[in-house]
Amino acid sequence: MARILVAEDEEALRLLVQRALREAGHETVSAADGAAALDILEQSPAAFDLLLADIKMPIMDGIALSLAAARDHPRTRVLLMTGYADQRERAHGLDQLIQGVISKPFTLDELRAAVSAALA
Repeated sequence: MARILVAEDEEALRLLVQRALREAGHETVSAADGAAALDILEQSPAAFDLLLADIKMPIMDGIALSLAAARDHPRTRVLLMTGYADQRERAHGLDQLIQGVISKPFTLDELRAAVSAALA
């Protein structure tokens, strides 16, 4: 399956997302903020198929992370998550760079479907 980097600052949600994706057969690596995720992207010897990132995170938000990932890792697809309508609007201009935005709260089935669509 796919190699996925999960960037989410809420630990409980990050662990839940990782578990759900692993149960679906994916390999996952996680980061608690955008800067840590960017470091992982830069230092990883193997490429990631998908970056799944929260938009609102400390240090570096998901928008800045998406822009850096698209610039430096153009083959890595990007899927964003947010629980805030205003953050979703910020992502609207990134249609050329991202595969979509998942609205929180989401079910695990919705998450898996969005990841599958982003990877297709």
